[in-house]
Amino acid sequence: MHKLMTLSNGLHVKALGERIRLERLQRHLSLDQVAARAGVSRSMLSAVERGAKVPTVLVFDRIATALDTSIARLLGEEKSARVIYLPHEDQDLARDAAGWERRILSPVLPGVEFEFMRTTIGPGVDAGAFSPHAPGSREYVAIESGTLLLTIDGTPYTLRAGDSIYYAGDCVHAFLNPRRKSCVYYLAMDVQGDPALAKHRPWNPERGNRPSRKRSS
Repeated sequence: MHKLMTLSNGLHVKALGERIRLERLQRHLSLDQVAARAGVSRSMLSAVERGAKVPTVLVFDRIATALDTSIARLLGEEKSARVIYLPHEDQDLARDAAGWERRILSPVLPGVEFEFMRTTIGPGVDAGAFSPHAPGSREYVAIESGTLLLTIDGTPYTLRAGDSIYYAGDCVHAFLNPRRKSCVYYLAMDVQGDPALAKHRPWNPERGNRPSRKRSS
């Protein structure tokens, strides 16, 4: 089987699928509901849960978003200490065959849906469009090196080394490296959302990473 995503923590694909299934059941969601939110077929989601198919990092993220959680929670174990040290070799890393990777820098805390990550996108690589998180969620991006074309609900923003941006997380957000040099950026996201706001916004492929006009930061 061709693996579209590789993990650094040795988690077996069947164990990963079981974690996804348990998170879905804990939220009292059906396969059809999560598949619709994630923009994937029911058969694809079922195959991932059974460990019969390895998703891309993008699809994995969409499934996590459909569950109102993060990749970090699906990969790691909860920790509850007051101080949590994560040496480099113990940080979870998900690599996508398309040429980009996500390193998770934050621990998984009980009752907290937050993720801090360092992402590297290879030259000319399009990481794809990510689903909207729950209303009330937040994302912050800061560029370490290279250039990132970040498209938010069809509006592109060109970010360069030293630039940063904040946006409400309930949007379609797409990441592309338009240059011949790797782009490295940090992203912090609070996907807890606000239960008092509107229901989860489903994935709409028409609101992906097609720019309507270009803005530079």
